[in-house]
Amino acid sequence: MAPVRKRRGMTKKAPTFRRLLKTSNEKMQNKLRERKFRQRSTDKHARKEQRKLRSALRHAPPPQGASHKSGDRNSDDLEVPWDMMEGEENYICAVGQHTAFLDQHLVESAPPMKRRCREDNPEPYEVVPRSAPTKPSRRLVHLLPIKDSAGIHPRVMERPVTQEEVCEEGEDVGKSKKGKARQRKQRVSRPLAVPPNLSETGLAAWREKILNDKKRHIALLASSVLTDPHNGVQKLKELRAMLGERCVAVSVAVRRLVMLSLAELFCDITPSYYVRPLTEAELAVKVRKEVKALRDFEKGLVNQYRLYLEALEQVIRAWQKGSSGSKRGVAGVVSEALQGLAEVAVRCLCRLVVGLPHFNFHRNVLLLLVPLMDHKCPKIGECCRAAISKMFREDRRGESSLAATRLIAALIRKQNFQLHPEVIRVLLNLRVHDVEVQKDAGSLAPTKKGSQEVNLSRMQRKRHKAEEKLQRELLEAEATENKELKLRLQTETLNVVFLIYFRILKKSPNRNLLPPVLEGLARFSHLINVAFFDDLLMVLHKLIESKNLKNRERLHCIQTAFHILSGQGEALNIDPQRFYKHMYSSLFQIHCGSADEDVAIVLRCLDAMLLKRRRQVSTTRVLAFTVRLGALALQLQPNGALGILATLRSLFITFSQLNTLLDGEEAVGGVYQPLAEEPEQSQAQGAALWGLIALKRHFHPTVRQFSGHILAGAPTEGRESLPSNLSRSSPSEVFGSFSGAGFNPPIPNTPATKKVRLQH
Repeated sequence: MAPVRKRRGMTKKAPTFRRLLKTSNEKMQNKLRERKFRQRSTDKHARKEQRKLRSALRHAPPPQGASHKSGDRNSDDLEVPWDMMEGEENYICAVGQHTAFLDQHLVESAPPMKRRCREDNPEPYEVVPRSAPTKPSRRLVHLLPIKDSAGIHPRVMERPVTQEEVCEEGEDVGKSKKGKARQRKQRVSRPLAVPPNLSETGLAAWREKILNDKKRHIALLASSVLTDPHNGVQKLKELRAMLGERCVAVSVAVRRLVMLSLAELFCDITPSYYVRPLTEAELAVKVRKEVKALRDFEKGLVNQYRLYLEALEQVIRAWQKGSSGSKRGVAGVVSEALQGLAEVAVRCLCRLVVGLPHFNFHRNVLLLLVPLMDHKCPKIGECCRAAISKMFREDRRGESSLAATRLIAALIRKQNFQLHPEVIRVLLNLRVHDVEVQKDAGSLAPTKKGSQEVNLSRMQRKRHKAEEKLQRELLEAEATENKELKLRLQTETLNVVFLIYFRILKKSPNRNLLPPVLEGLARFSHLINVAFFDDLLMVLHKLIESKNLKNRERLHCIQTAFHILSGQGEALNIDPQRFYKHMYSSLFQIHCGSADEDVAIVLRCLDAMLLKRRRQVSTTRVLAFTVRLGALALQLQPNGALGILATLRSLFITFSQLNTLLDGEEAVGGVYQPLAEEPEQSQAQGAALWGLIALKRHFHPTVRQFSGHILAGAPTEGRESLPSNLSRSSPSEVFGSFSGAGFNPPIPNTPATKKVRLQH
């Protein structure tokens, strides 16, 4: 087979560099042209710089040895041999003879575009005379220059140096910046001294002037912070620094004003969220300018708020130590004025605990205020209790309430139950009405793992986890209340409250704590677990039988027992006969001199015992209570008598068997026993309500109207019917409406009689 012959045009050439780069010929030509142009410009500039340098060297002064070449050498000059010269002088002379190295070195080392030409004319700043270091007692002052046809002529004048400037120049200049900053921090402003030789009037006027200046300065700082809070952190810091006012004449007044101003400022400019510290990863991320400004504002605000709280705490701690015997407290403030500062500091803390329950350091504020609720100073104790009560009423989330309740429980244990009863009464303001109590104990048992779960694949579990994360982010974005979290917090709060109540009932030797505890049990009894009902009723019965309680405390125990039985206790088979007996014997201890609170408790107990339990109570028991209430109305004030009459009216409407008490001629059963201890043994069916006849002649018109209405059988219309405002009101509402200080109804004005003159 013959070999294949290659064609002439089929010869393959080696690829060139330009072809490999795929660059066109025109682009390569342009690049070469630009490169040549830049090279010519560089060479031209280098030649120009060399010419300038040669010209400068040509006009330079001759070297030191040039004078010896001339024939006019002085005969007195002595020639020193070269071997007697030092090495440095030999080098200088040798270099001075040959200056060509300067030309070469400067041209090669200096950058071509930044090399400055050397001119013979000096710069303007070199013409200005300078102060010699040998004359430190003079200093130059630059005056206005003079301008004429020749140019501008600067003028300088010498002035003597003061002793202070000499001392300042003598200080060590080489101190570091850290040392200067440390000295600046340690430098304390001197307090404003009181002018000497002033009378009392002049001293008062001087103090008033200084105080007005301080007030004006505080107002300016506060208004500037309110105008632009994000840029007012420095002003806030300056205002907080005024807490250390050292002028004795106005220090207490200025500190009070600054404390109150800062408290209102923080409540106004603080954001409505918790400022958490940034992590290292978040700090490393580069953010926008607006975000950085917001972070700086939050950081500065939290820092100033912390320092402000520390200052308030310092004042309170110093007052507590000063009250024990020391004469001075904070920065030279005497203990008499320190008490006023402490009261203002407590007021500021109370304002912050109510106004900023969401912000940082709220728990720290509670740690300061809760122990002060039991303080021996009445103003401070009442202020703290009022603030905590208001916080309980306005707390919608429950976190602050739970923290404060735990601190109160710790305070009770620390004081060993020896504290003010109003501290326990504060717990009545808790908002725990939304708690759902577990009625079935089995529902609390944990479910077995995997019993209710469905086996999911890996992708399904991953998708489910992503949906849960998205749902959480949506809830945070909407800023809505999490109902599950709120329910859990309120349940924990209620558990702590009941723990406090049960511990006081069983272990407390202080009987003064029983009224608020029993009142709290009556208020929250519908939220108690059913499993504790029997034990709680047994404890209440033992307290009543102990006979160590006052009448109001026994009434509180009875009210608590029936509140428990009226809620979830209806499902229990418990006969409260013993509590009916205690209530029946306690009615005669209410008299005209009793407090209105005792009558209000009696009305609430009767409503829970007779009206709300009308299906469980017997007729004999109702008859006995009705007869005793008719006798009780005779020995009460008009407001108490109206409350009892309103209860009798409700009983007559509910129980038709009571109409036999209005007929005095019929005698049913035996003889009435008014002093019997058991209501069933009083034989009240043979009695009559003779007390209503006496009340019909009462001095109060509404009491007369109510008595006639009941004697007529409580009609809904007709002459003996009641007005709508009385017929539609409950006994407690009727009692409250007539408990005011004024006359209800008001006393009518008698018309003035005209005097007629008799004409003769």
